[in-house]
Amino acid sequence: MASQEITIPARPDRLYDVLEFIGGAMRGAEISESDQNNINIAVEEIFVNIANYAYPNGEGDITVRLSTEQDQFTVEFKDGGTQYDPLAKPDPDTSLSAEERNIGGLGILIVKKLMDRVEYRYENNTNTLLIQKATR
Repeated sequence: MASQEITIPARPDRLYDVLEFIGGAMRGAEISESDQNNINIAVEEIFVNIANYAYPNGEGDITVRLSTEQDQFTVEFKDGGTQYDPLAKPDPDTSLSAEERNIGGLGILIVKKLMDRVEYRYENNTNTLLIQKATR
């Protein structure tokens, strides 16, 4: 199993650094272009939400850990911000018009549809969100 991680400030302007880090790992793992695009969309959604909302009283960090094992590519996000489980809310009803729907939830719904596995846990004052994609 190969794994690597980076810890960077939780700021939206650092998204490019995360995508570069993940992109290099995906190229090394020979992941299809379609799967790379799906992983990048999911990573962007999660990273930007953490950067915008995890630390309402100041700055903090996000650790992004990647691992490849057999035919699975896993990205794990860890932050010490406000406890928040994005999987706790029910999925938005996409059959309703935009005016009829409650705000929020579409991003995590997209992540759940693009990834094969999405898990959240909160331990030791740390949010951990794991996404995984089968690569073959």
